[in-house]
Parts: sequence; C-alpha cells; structure tokens
Amino acid sequence: MAARQYDGEDTARAMLAFEIRRLREESGKSLAQLSDDTSYDRSYLHRLETGERFSHLPVMETLDGVYATGGLLARLWKLAQQEVFRDRYKLFMQHEARAVVMHKYMTTVPGLLQTEAYARAVLSAGPSPEGHELEEQVQARLGRQELLHRDPPPSLRVILDEGTLRRPPADPKVWNEQLQRLFDCAQRPHITIQVSPFASGVHDLMGGSLSLLWLPDGGAVAYLEGSKSGELVEDPAEVTQLRLSYERVRDAALPPAESAAFIQHVMEG
Repeated sequence: MAARQYDGEDTARAMLAFEIRRLREESGKSLAQLSDDTSYDRSYLHRLETGERFSHLPVMETLDGVYATGGLLARLWKLAQQEVFRDRYKLFMQHEARAVVMHKYMTTVPGLLQTEAYARAVLSAGPSPEGHELEEQVQARLGRQELLHRDPPPSLRVILDEGTLRRPPADPKVWNEQLQRLFDCAQRPHITIQVSPFASGVHDLMGGSLSLLWLPDGGAVAYLEGSKSGELVEDPAEVTQLRLSYERVRDAALPPAESAAFIQHVMEG
C-alpha cells in the first residue's frame, strides 16, 4: 500500500487526525480490530480520524502504544490542544451551526435570541470596538440566528438565570423590546424558555453559562463560558456530567408557562 500523503489543512489538529488514520491503515488494522485493541468504541475512533472529535491525552498515549510511535501522537495532541484553546469559540460556533438539539443555561440573554439593539448594547458595554468594527460584530451575532430558521429548525431549550432578567440595559425601550423577543420566542414550538429563580437556591452552574449541543451523528459537545473565557468540552464522560448538572437546574426551574408569565411580569414592571 502506498504511503498516505497529507494534503489537508495546515493545522496541528488536522495533522493529528491524518496521522491517526494513516497509522491504522499502514498497520493493516480495521476500526473494529483497533477497537478491540484499545477498548474504545469504533465510532469514536472513526470521529478521531475525521477530526470531528478532539480526545484526551491518555487516548493518544494508548494509540502511541498500539503503533509503537514513540509518543508522536501525544506530541501532536499537545500542539493541537493549543490551537483548540485559541479557536475554542470558533469551533463552538461550527458545532452550533450543525446542532439538532441545543440546551443552554445562561446568565445573559443568549446571542441567538438577542434583538439588534440589545446586542449592540451588550457588545459596547465593555472595552469594545466602536464604529464599523462594532457593527460588524453586531451583524455577525445576528447572522447566527439564521440557524433557528432552518427546515427543520433545531430544538432549543434555554434556562435563564433570574439575574439575567433583573439587569436591564440603560435604555428602557431596548430592554422592553428584548423582553418581548424572549416572550415571543417562548411561543415557538421548537423553542423552550425557562427561568431559574433565585428561590431555587444554589447549583453548580452558577457563575457561568453552559451550552450542550447534540450533533447530527448523535455525538454531543459542551461549551462552558465565563465573562472573559470559554472552554469547549468534547469528552463524552465530561459532557454527560455537565448534562446531569443541567438537568438538575432544569428540574428546579420554573415550568415554561410560568416562565413566560415571569418574563411578562418583568415587562409590565
């Protein structure tokens, strides 16, 4: 068999996926055989080869042991990890654009449900760009909302922390329009909005936001976001733990109908 030549993207992550596949093919192993050798699921190994999943270091060390590569994959993984850290939000948006189911816990109004005026207020609230650059960011955020109009649209569930609804922008008109947008979105069949009230008590998602995305292939990823940082989580076990945390918050949140009434009450107030 002729040696496979790399002609893909000039990134460490793409090179890592290429090498994982090349090594298996040159060893003559099928995915089923490699699964038996490593105890990792065959579909999971396939996603590593296509670059759809970014694994953990122990997986690379296991594959290095199978192929006797002297740590090649582990070294490539460390380089790829640096790229993933820099591009984590870009990767998240790529996953979000393909997601069929999205569950979010938010301490701010999610970009997918923001009005243009509210998005501009949020993006200009800190040491943000001005003028043309600010408008580009606003339009980019609004452009992401097109995915909610796909046919069929993704199923979206958003849990809003009550603090989100208690922190309006300076302009009351902007805030009223944003609250109306949330109320209207809650009436759509593919969007569910719940409010997590202060009275529900403490939980382990406080202090940040969480997005859980289910992709067309059945896989899932998560994105944890603070005010100035974010982390893309692709390991299935970690995603499962975050899903359990999300479900506990969901179970303690107001039901959808009561949440809509809560939003309406804030508007009237």
